[in-house]
Amino acid sequence: MSKTLAAAPPQSWMGRHWQKLVAAAIWLTLVGSFLGYSVVTGSTPTETLRDLVDLLRTPFGPLLYILIYTLRPLAFFSAIIVTLLGGAIWGPLWGTVFVVIGSNLSASLAYGFGRVFGQGILPEGGKDATGGIVGRYAERLRKNAFTTVLIMRLIFLPYDLVNYLSGFLRVPFRPFILASILGSLPGTLTFVLAGASLDIDDIFAGRFSISAINPWTLVLSVVLFVAGLVIARLLRQKEQA
Repeated sequence: MSKTLAAAPPQSWMGRHWQKLVAAAIWLTLVGSFLGYSVVTGSTPTETLRDLVDLLRTPFGPLLYILIYTLRPLAFFSAIIVTLLGGAIWGPLWGTVFVVIGSNLSASLAYGFGRVFGQGILPEGGKDATGGIVGRYAERLRKNAFTTVLIMRLIFLPYDLVNYLSGFLRVPFRPFILASILGSLPGTLTFVLAGASLDIDDIFAGRFSISAINPWTLVLSVVLFVAGLVIARLLRQKEQA
């Protein structure tokens, strides 16, 4: 194993810290834009957020939303929050469409960055060479990318971890993206429906209450969440058989 580890090419400073630099640049731009807009317009933070939501509701809003979703992993921003927002703004149907497009573009972007900058980060050797989630799934990804990515999506492992890990390990892109599309559907529907059960205008107006939540979409969201976990368990049992 030491021979394998020694063969890994050394990482440059940029190779080790590129994502932190990109994330810092994105957050500085976002925070600067947010504060600048608030100062110029005299808006409170809540009013600025409401203006952003109104912008997303314009005809060009979906394109902006998809762009935000695509760039999201570079800023370490939660996919769940962006998915909930999509459901709250556009409802179950169009929210799902825009989230599926944005999430898979973001997965492709993170995979590409991982493939370009991740060489040498993960040594060969699988579970013995690394620990935790990476140690459990690295060797599986090398041997069976499609099934492993599908399971990782269905059990709701951190979305970006799966993307970057797949890129680091240089798994073939086609099984990666196909498994991502299929495996992410239960989670996508779960959080889009959860977002759609909320009235975002009532939240901004301070009128939010439990009684305002749509119970049917929320129940369906929970059912899909559980179904995804059950399917993942069955797939793992089949894989280990």
